[in-house]
Amino acid sequence: MSLPHSSTPTHVLIIGYVWPEPRSSAAGGHMIQLIECFLSQGWQITFSSPASEGEHKADLAALGIAEVSIELNNSSFDVFITELKPDIVLFDRFMMEEQFAWRVEKHCPDALRILETSDLQSLRDARHQLLKNHLKKDSDLDDFYEFFSASPQAIFPYMAASDLAQREIAAIYRSDISLMISDVEIDLLVDQFKLPMALLHWCPLMLNGTPTTARPFEDRAHFLSIGNFRHAPNWDAVLWMKNAIWPLIRQQLPSAQLHIYGAYTPPKATALHNAAQGFHVMNWAEDALEVMSGARVCLAPLRFGAGIKGKIVDAMLCGTPNVTTPIGAEAMAGDLPWPGAIASSASAIAAAAVELYRDKTLWAQAQANGWAIVSARYQYEQHCASLIARIEACRQTLQQHRTDNFTGAMLRHHHHKSTQYMAQWIEAKNRTSV
Repeated sequence: MSLPHSSTPTHVLIIGYVWPEPRSSAAGGHMIQLIECFLSQGWQITFSSPASEGEHKADLAALGIAEVSIELNNSSFDVFITELKPDIVLFDRFMMEEQFAWRVEKHCPDALRILETSDLQSLRDARHQLLKNHLKKDSDLDDFYEFFSASPQAIFPYMAASDLAQREIAAIYRSDISLMISDVEIDLLVDQFKLPMALLHWCPLMLNGTPTTARPFEDRAHFLSIGNFRHAPNWDAVLWMKNAIWPLIRQQLPSAQLHIYGAYTPPKATALHNAAQGFHVMNWAEDALEVMSGARVCLAPLRFGAGIKGKIVDAMLCGTPNVTTPIGAEAMAGDLPWPGAIASSASAIAAAAVELYRDKTLWAQAQANGWAIVSARYQYEQHCASLIARIEACRQTLQQHRTDNFTGAMLRHHHHKSTQYMAQWIEAKNRTSV
């Protein structure tokens, strides 16, 4: 079933924090899903970014998307956006809103401004800091997870005091719509930070259809973990597996093998490779779904983080049960049964992983649970249609929408003026230093 096209031609400008890499990160995959949703409406898209191109960058030109490199603190962007005249501007991460929103508002005041949050970075950062502080005390991690992992609301006092949260939430207020990949984070923003629901829209990962068959239990082998090494929660998980979890699994399964894949593998990660211990650092996977489909169990022992986890969605899609933490499972399944196991301590994660690896009946039920979650929560047509309807409704009532958001208008006034003067000063300084 195809979605109906918008009745009026629409030009979307995306300002990317990075160029999208759908095979390297969940954020990159989500950006491509958003692009495909916009393209399904017949919308014209220009993708711009001040970042250098990564080695796994998507071929946007093949999708008919114009690619434009832009510069920070440079008035050339003013000329660019004035000539482009986009109807919608999507900022990829709040840092891009901070840098470019004042220019967008000045030169295209009627363009709808959308913020793609990817996840709440301030929530992820607060959890990271709490974990580091807890580890310094050499305290019981089980107690840490009981209090901090199960409830984002428990993190609120730490987030609210952080500069990062104030910047991030101010950007949400300044935007017309903010896309939230996690419904748990929506609840946190509305219940604790008191943001109006009118500014937020739930838009998780979007998948086409639900699989009904996959490689059977008998044809699968080994454990698998996957994730971009530039993402701090993934690197922490690898270290935790190496030092605490994997030795416990090998005690019960002496011939077990763990294959760890990830983009941008640093030397410190390859140094952990130890074939004798069954601990294999495999670098980047050309096809993540292929390697996931061959594994019997996916390990995702994330000790901090936010948003939803692309690796776990991939595991569910491939019919691969997983073992993760409360943070890994957060916002993933709603009220549906988990496709594997959720545990907090190294010993509990190892025990659950071994049981899932050995027990075919338990494994098959976990697989079915994953497919049920994919069907209920991650369907492309449902979320694309909802997103387009929300965008069109906001475009039709944009002035009233902005009038109702006085806090956002106030923050735009103060932030945009100060950012404008700072950007102009930096540009003038750079010009005179050449």
